[in-house]
Amino acid sequence: MITLTLTYRNRDLNIVEKCLDSLNKQTSKDFKVILVDYGSHDNFSKTLKSCVKKYSFIQLVYCPVEGQLWNKSRAINIALQQCDTPYFLVGDIDLIFHSDFIETANNLASEDVYYFKYSFLSQNESLKNKKFINYKIDFEGNNEVTGTTLFSTAKLKSVNGYDEFYHGWGAEDTDIHIRLKKLGLKVHYYTENILLKHQWHPKAYRNKNSSSPFHSNLERINHSYMYLTKNNKIVSANTNESWGSLPKEEDYLKLLRVPDFVIKIKPIDSDFSALLAHLKNCNGKVVDIKINKVGFKDKNTQSLKKVLKKKFYNYLDLETVNNLLLEEIIKNYRSKPYKYKFDRVKGSINLIIYFN
Repeated sequence: MITLTLTYRNRDLNIVEKCLDSLNKQTSKDFKVILVDYGSHDNFSKTLKSCVKKYSFIQLVYCPVEGQLWNKSRAINIALQQCDTPYFLVGDIDLIFHSDFIETANNLASEDVYYFKYSFLSQNESLKNKKFINYKIDFEGNNEVTGTTLFSTAKLKSVNGYDEFYHGWGAEDTDIHIRLKKLGLKVHYYTENILLKHQWHPKAYRNKNSSSPFHSNLERINHSYMYLTKNNKIVSANTNESWGSLPKEEDYLKLLRVPDFVIKIKPIDSDFSALLAHLKNCNGKVVDIKINKVGFKDKNTQSLKKVLKKKFYNYLDLETVNNLLLEEIIKNYRSKPYKYKFDRVKGSINLIIYFN
C-alpha cells in the first residue's frame, strides 16, 4: 500500500479540487493521502479543511507556520514520520492524476526509486474542466523534473528523509535522488505513459511586492548546497537535529504574547552582526526584532564622513539584511517558532521568534 503526501500553502481551491477529484477516480483504491497544510492563511486553511471532508482517504495535517519561509522538505518529512505503509509517494497539489496512476505506482513499488514524467498545461487549459485524456498539453517536462517520486518508506527513513536545509523552491527533490543513489538504490524515470498533468498557477511567492518571506538568491544557494551534497557523497541529511517534527501550536501561540525582548536597530553592519551573535543568548525567550531603513539624509551624512576619513556607520541596504537574516534562520533556527515580514514599501523588517 502507498501513502501519497501532498504539500499545500495558499493554493487556489479549484486547483486543489481538480487534484483531489482525480485521486478520487483512481482505478486502485490501495492508497491513502496525507495532505500537509504548511502555514496557509486562515481563510485558505478553513476552506481547505471544509473541502477535504468530501474525500475519505485524506488525512489533513495543519502546521501553524504562517509567516515562515516555505519548507517543502519539512512538510514532506512530517508526513513521512506518520507514514505506516511500506511505500511513500511524494506528489504535487497542482497535479491532475491519470486514473491508472496509483495502480501503476503499486505495480512499480519496490526498494528502487521511481519518479514520473510531468506534462504541463497552459494557463487557459488549466481553467477548464475535462477528463484527464482531453487536457491539451502545453509542453512536457524532462528527467530533471523530479517532483513526484515513489520510495520505499524504510529506505527513505533510513537517510532521515528530505534535507530540511532547503527552503523556498528548488533542488530538494533532486537531492533525495542523489542521496539514495549513494545508498546504492537504482533511480528509474517512468515515461511509458503520461500519468501527470501539471496545472498552471501564478508564482506569488516570487512577488517582491509581497511582505511574505522571500530571499532573492535562495534558489542558487539551494543548488550550490545540492552540488556539495553530491560531490561529498552525503547520504544522510538532518544529522544535527530532529527531522519531520510537527510544529506545536502552543509554542506558536507564544508569538502573540508580549515579547521578552524588543530589539530595534538600524541596518548598520556592526549592529546587525551583534544582533546575530546576541540571538544565541535568548533561550526560552520571545524576541521581537525590528529593522527599519534609514533616510537619505543619514546616508549622505555617513558617506561624507567616509570621504573625510572620519568615523562613520556603514549602512546595509534592507534587501541584503533580509537575505542575511533569512539565511541565519535557515541555518540555525529553522525549527523555531517564528513569524517574518519584510515590507519593501515602508522599508521595515520584523521578525518575532521564540527560542524554545
